[in-house]
Amino acid sequence: MNRTLKYALLTLLWAAVAGYMLWAAAAARRARKARTVARMKIEVVDSTSQGHLVSAAMVRGWISDSGIPAIGTAVDEVDLSGIETLIARNGFVDEAVAYVDYGAVLHIGISQRKPLLRLLTDGMNAYVTSEGYVFAAPRASSLYVPVVTGPYRPPFPASYTGDVRRHIDERLQEIERRIEQLEREKYPYYRREIENDRDIAALRRMRIKRRWWRLESSGEFDARVRELREKKARLRRDYRYRSRVIRERIEGIAAQQEAERRAQKKLEKSYEDFMKLLTFVKIVEDDGFWRSEVVQIAARTTPSGALEVELTPRSGRFTILFGRLDDIGGKFDKLLRFYRSGLSSIGWDEYRTIDVRYRNQVVCKK
Repeated sequence: MNRTLKYALLTLLWAAVAGYMLWAAAAARRARKARTVARMKIEVVDSTSQGHLVSAAMVRGWISDSGIPAIGTAVDEVDLSGIETLIARNGFVDEAVAYVDYGAVLHIGISQRKPLLRLLTDGMNAYVTSEGYVFAAPRASSLYVPVVTGPYRPPFPASYTGDVRRHIDERLQEIERRIEQLEREKYPYYRREIENDRDIAALRRMRIKRRWWRLESSGEFDARVRELREKKARLRRDYRYRSRVIRERIEGIAAQQEAERRAQKKLEKSYEDFMKLLTFVKIVEDDGFWRSEVVQIAARTTPSGALEVELTPRSGRFTILFGRLDDIGGKFDKLLRFYRSGLSSIGWDEYRTIDVRYRNQVVCKK
């Protein structure tokens, strides 16, 4: 067989293979279009052993209530992206993936977020992850996570869902824009101040000269001098008053800017305390003894805006005044030593409060 014939046969063979693949693909597409979704399979990838935030029944209910066609819908007409968006808009859902397999089964895979704690403070009922993502607690949810109660005001509204750092950054940008707007409000007063300074400089240069081109008596000249002095005195008072008013307006705007900057610092401090609270809860959860011993965490915002916590232990009838979330390890070590060397011999019901807020000491009150 010569080379030309060989190449021709190979070309015909590959053309036949390509034609068959195209025909098979077209036939598969026609068959797929003719098929409808027979059933729905929902898999919740549970990232936590503490319980479930979302169930297959809940997802079926969401899809049914949304009106998105599913069972009985042509395979190619199922709104997969709409289903994913519908599920993912719930804050406790981390990721949602939907697809239809060749068996006409609609698969929905869901991974839920892993909460670190639950906030039940000041009208708030929300879960928070260790990364600082907050979402409203779903109805009938009962995860076994630490609960933080008390009059604590976190740095986000009760209705907020999302990353707390993102909320803080947006708030900081809003405040920065207000500061810039206030700075622009100063510009007209700056111009008026410059004009007033020019008027004052012109006032200082005002002089009166004797009219030599015509006879002028000393009395007439003195009268013009008095008139000029009175005019300058009147203008001087007016210019000083105007200067004082302009300066007060500028200082008033500057005071508003300073208040906005204090709000920025307060917001950053509030976020810092919030993240310290998450770190504190994680430390408690990672320690086998304190995870079992700490029954409740009560947080409060002090008049100065700082965060302080109190702990209700399983042992005894006392309250632990932990205070601000600084030197967490040192305070727990001090408390544990007092547990072993003090309470074990004195008695667990001897004190009403145990205060570990102060350096190198434990203060107890009956």
